[in-house]
Amino acid sequence: MDKSIKTQVLIIRHGQTEWNAVDRFQGHLDTNLSELGKKQAEAVAKRVKDFPITAIYSSDLKRARQTAQPIANKFNLSVQLDKDLRERHMGIFQGLTFAEIKEKHPDDYQKFMTWDPDYIIPQGESSRQKYDRSIACFTAIADRHPGEQILIVSHGGTIDALFRHALGLTLSQPRKYKNFNASINRFYRTKDSWMLATWGEVSHMIDSGLPISQSKNASL
Repeated sequence: MDKSIKTQVLIIRHGQTEWNAVDRFQGHLDTNLSELGKKQAEAVAKRVKDFPITAIYSSDLKRARQTAQPIANKFNLSVQLDKDLRERHMGIFQGLTFAEIKEKHPDDYQKFMTWDPDYIIPQGESSRQKYDRSIACFTAIADRHPGEQILIVSHGGTIDALFRHALGLTLSQPRKYKNFNASINRFYRTKDSWMLATWGEVSHMIDSGLPISQSKNASL
């Protein structure tokens, strides 16, 4: 392995929830996996079972924990929970669909759709706040495990933050890439930066005959 690489990190987005299926914002609300999401979690656990994983971390929200647990069972490891791996706090948008937000909060909907990284959703977070929290958390976890390969289960918005960080993309740049439920994303933590190795691996779902699910917005 390249000596500049400190930690190999597999970061997995949680499986589909019922709210993902109807594009309803979850944020910090604690939703469960759908039946499809549970099957996706089992499929990703089967895919990584032979990897040399030494530690498993997860957001403390149920949809992430329920995705992480089948993986942990394969390795006989405990899941270490970290609230800083949570999705962006969506404030007054939580529990609503795009159409409902546009109807109930038209001014904030317009501000949200500008991709302004410093716009704070009332009672929630800005994109920049989520970004700073996520990068600090991913980095702290990776730096605890030099020379190891670890696995983290998190959310679309936090994984999007690390993708942008590794590639040097701005927060105001609209996404032109998919972020699938239960997809595997491989990153390398080097001495002082992050590198993206592979993005959006879904072969495990194709092999299991499962549909590939994707919400309109990574923070759903």
